[in-house]
Amino acid sequence: MPDQHAQAAVLLRRRRLVDPTALTPPVRRSAWQWLRRPLTIQSGLSALQAELIQRGLLLSVGLYRYCAGLSAPALAGFGRSMLELLDAESGHDEQHVPLFRGFPESVPGNTETFYINRIFARLLQEPEQPCVLCGDAKSVHAVSPCAHLVCRTCWDGSDFSACPLCLRRINPNDPFLKPSFDEVQPAHVRSDRLRLLTIAPADALRSTVDALLVRRSPLSAADRADLQVLLSAADPSWLPDEIPVRETRALVLAHFLDDHPELLDRAGTATDVLRLLYALMDADPGLRTPPVRRKSLPRATRRLVLGRLDRLPAETLIEDMLRHERAWKRIAENLHPFEFAPRHPRAALAFAVLRRTELDLETAAGRAVAGEAARHPFVRVEDGRLTTNTFASRVEGALASRPGHALDLLRQRPGELVRRLVQLARVLPGDQHGALVDALATAVSDVSPVVLTAALGQVRTPPGDLRLFFPRGGTTRIWTTVDGREPLPTELATALSGVLVGEMLRRATDLPRLRRVFLDEELARLAAPGSERSASSTLLRMTRGSAVPIPQDELLRLFLHWVEPRGRRVDLDLSVAVFDEEWGFVGLCDYTRLRFDQDALVHSGDLTSAPGPHGSTEFVDLDLRAVRRVGGRYVLPVVFSYNNVPFDELERGFVGVMRQPTGLFDPAAVEERFDLAGPAKILLPFGVDLQTKHLRWYDVNLSAAGYGHNIAKYGGHLALMAATMEEVHGAGDRVSLWEVCCWHAAARTDEVVVRCADGSVVGYLRDPAEDLSTFARRLTARLEPDRVWDQDAADRSDFAAVLTADITPRAGAEVYALHPQLLDPARHTLIDAPHLLSALAPDTRAHTPAALPS
Repeated sequence: MPDQHAQAAVLLRRRRLVDPTALTPPVRRSAWQWLRRPLTIQSGLSALQAELIQRGLLLSVGLYRYCAGLSAPALAGFGRSMLELLDAESGHDEQHVPLFRGFPESVPGNTETFYINRIFARLLQEPEQPCVLCGDAKSVHAVSPCAHLVCRTCWDGSDFSACPLCLRRINPNDPFLKPSFDEVQPAHVRSDRLRLLTIAPADALRSTVDALLVRRSPLSAADRADLQVLLSAADPSWLPDEIPVRETRALVLAHFLDDHPELLDRAGTATDVLRLLYALMDADPGLRTPPVRRKSLPRATRRLVLGRLDRLPAETLIEDMLRHERAWKRIAENLHPFEFAPRHPRAALAFAVLRRTELDLETAAGRAVAGEAARHPFVRVEDGRLTTNTFASRVEGALASRPGHALDLLRQRPGELVRRLVQLARVLPGDQHGALVDALATAVSDVSPVVLTAALGQVRTPPGDLRLFFPRGGTTRIWTTVDGREPLPTELATALSGVLVGEMLRRATDLPRLRRVFLDEELARLAAPGSERSASSTLLRMTRGSAVPIPQDELLRLFLHWVEPRGRRVDLDLSVAVFDEEWGFVGLCDYTRLRFDQDALVHSGDLTSAPGPHGSTEFVDLDLRAVRRVGGRYVLPVVFSYNNVPFDELERGFVGVMRQPTGLFDPAAVEERFDLAGPAKILLPFGVDLQTKHLRWYDVNLSAAGYGHNIAKYGGHLALMAATMEEVHGAGDRVSLWEVCCWHAAARTDEVVVRCADGSVVGYLRDPAEDLSTFARRLTARLEPDRVWDQDAADRSDFAAVLTADITPRAGAEVYALHPQLLDPARHTLIDAPHLLSALAPDTRAHTPAALPS
């Protein structure tokens, strides 16, 4: 895909902005086929709008006028190109043919009988012999390529899409596969699913790059990929003075380094340089996984990197390198630091300490290192080798024996103090709690808002039954353990929370004032933005742990699609486990049970291979009311790699959920989609709580070993993981997006309108005599409002944050909406959740808040 076309795809997916020049390919005769018989521009526009509506989209006025000005062939090419990108985003570009083509009606009610018939036919059927099931002597023929003998009478070739005996895909031209019914396209799409497509402004690419570069939390893999695509259109003048996330900075520096080596000075630490080297080697700049293969670096690049290391302070240089010891030892094999020791002695010294190199004063490198070591008293020689005592080791030692000294050490590094806040609060004696609060009050002014919100959640979360851990790594495999810690003293926890919240309010007061703010109480279900480095590529880009409301009687349709690599069979299984109030197992729906309680859960059939180019698709229908009726409360969809093939070996694969679909695969009904990636073999994408009526995003992988992964093998582990996620994120102690929006509202306006969960609208008014923290606490806790408001209060708001944009704020208003619907970016400034925290950066006045895209 050309760069320009790839950039247009990013704008369309991220912001629903259409770049017409990039989406209009050279017109070919085949382009006319999309319009079938394009007699007039008006008929072409009508056809294009009909196709877009089926995908849940509408043309804005400006985009409609642009299309109306095209010739018929140009409109055909433009429309086809845009629809291809939209279909690739939702998964509608794939052929979704389940095992039972009449799904859900034709799925057999008795899975055991279906299985027994398959086994009898597979094991006992002989060529030139009557069917072992029905006795018909003329209806048994082999199918291609598996060569199983299939009776055309017992197995309906118009309903099956694969061999009914081994369930593997067969040649689509095999005579066994008979024509089936043509799916009727939906006649209409629900209005609440429609979203507006808008023509891209001239600065669309730059504003999208700005939004990613100023973000204060690590980007997901999908966001990093998008950034790399957009950077091909950028130049160094686009770069802000500060790129706060070091991983993002490494990607940018790696992109521009060849032509602009002076940008290397933006790598302020040895770890920044290491991230850059990983990016140059096409590895993860988050340093979670090493480069797949060692990539040699040009000599000029090696000199440049060693020169940058040589200009760093020696103590922090050595300490940073020891923090990532194994990675630097691997990198040293590429950099050859001792070759340049006379020119860059400090860099060579750091590598000598790292590798415990024996000093050889007979060589020029050895003499250079020894001379540099003599200048730094914290470096000492032991048995002819260099060693040092790092800051981290001093802190760890002090925490174990002298907590007060640990606090004094951590005062030097504000970010590290905030990260270790709860640990310090537990080890410090009571007479030093005041000193901790004072130290925190001094430190918070220089700390990232993402770190502050994480610390606030930890301070407020009391010890419970289980703790939840997300270890670093290429695939997030969470694990839990019993929480045996002592609770923090209530007075100390309150004081620490007050300092953290007070700092966020102080920063928010520096932002432009607002006349009125409109907030949706349902934002309390969404987790505040945090690190997204391990998040899957999704459509909504919500933080792990967030929840969205669902109607009790809604029908959900899960879908799984994958394509196996050439020459290797991959058997993925879409499964659903159901648990009761106490996480006791109620039932399942998978390849062993295609129906649960008749129609409560219905599986489309198990496909055991997915050859290209079309691959395989499995569906499961969930009737939530029926599941609740049989005692189920928690519904957990799971993707298993049955034959133990990691997801990253797939040619492509994704799993998602549709809400109330019309037709087998309804792109307008796609609520969310997760890409299958990484070395994982089990994915738990989300869970449904039928009592609280919410769907919570988990996006976690479970450890797997062996063969034959299924619910029967991992049911207990699934319940434990999901129960922990619900306990941790459902308790309300972690910072929510609602709380972040309340900080903005309380500090920036005296008039806040809140739409409650029951649909009522109330107002909070700040009295001139009311303290800011008191007003913020009253608003955040949703205490007694000051008045009841009109339903049209959002119309006169400067800032609005809602779950679903069924409102019409005034022109020019800033709006956050998880589902933007028909909001027009030309009329409103659409912002994303990370922007709400990025605006609260320590030095807010140095960074003009950008219009950040959703």
